Amino acid sequence: MMSIESKKDMIKGKTNQAVGKATGNDKQEAKGKAQEAMGKAKDKVDETVDKAAHKVNEKTDNN
Repeated sequence: MMSIESKKDMIKGKTNQAVGKATGNDKQEAKGKAQEAMGKAKDKVDETVDKAAHKVNEKTDNN
């Protein structure tokens, strides 16, 4: 499940990209791409942590 923080970053990123592209502001568009990438990275970290926690719980429940 995607965290609220990663979702916020992705939405802000997409918004900044769209505004930057519409206004010809390359810096804002690049900032948006970086924000979106950060959101995706946070989501991957959250997903990995969730999977690891699930495996630990499975092992401890089976003992």
